[in-house]
Amino acid sequence: MTSPDLNSIGFLRSNPNALRYENQSIDPDDVGPKLASLVSRTGRVLDVGCGTGSVTEIIKARTATEVIGIEPDPARQAMAVARGLNVHRGLLTEEFLREHGPFETILFADVLEHLPSPGEILLIAKKGLAPGGAIVASVPNVAHFFVRMNLLFGRFEYSESGIMDATHLRWFTERNLHTFFANIGLAVTDHLYTVNTNMPEYGRRPWRWLPYKMKLIRIMVRLFPKLFGCQHVVRVKPIA
Repeated sequence: MTSPDLNSIGFLRSNPNALRYENQSIDPDDVGPKLASLVSRTGRVLDVGCGTGSVTEIIKARTATEVIGIEPDPARQAMAVARGLNVHRGLLTEEFLREHGPFETILFADVLEHLPSPGEILLIAKKGLAPGGAIVASVPNVAHFFVRMNLLFGRFEYSESGIMDATHLRWFTERNLHTFFANIGLAVTDHLYTVNTNMPEYGRRPWRWLPYKMKLIRIMVRLFPKLFGCQHVVRVKPIA
């Protein structure tokens, strides 16, 4: 399988828009800038499953690193190359890392939740880290308030994008994310949360009626990140 979009077959009436995550926000509380804040300031970065390169561009703009990407979907890889990015087509393998590594940072920007065996790919990635290097990743927060409320009323409905994206195969809370990394020999050294005020749910009642809604959402994420954070953004390092 070259595209995770095929995971949505049967869960949506039609295939999701392949470019639904194309226009990445540069809001400092959203995923691109949060990831960039955890990436090494210099050295080399590998962006695994970089798609069309929208996050890769943010990383390049905010760091002094050499960034290369790898993407299995040919159409997305072609779009990334058209952006002027150095993106290889294919899957992450030990052979690829031997040829192109090592890297100070290996990035998985909303990739792990699409994989049947994310631990396997992380074990491969560990072998491509330079001494002192780190893996940086973002995954959706399935313990978000909106998901909890839907479950309370017996709803577990997939959508085209967001936390309940129908292409997701794995689901993460803060606790099981830390446990997952520890079980494969990685320790979380930094843990951030994204805000994402553009979530469709914030445009519905009663949220759309709240005064100073955007400011309130940011405050709620800061005070109750496990409940209102949209994504977990972490930096992890091999356990010595």
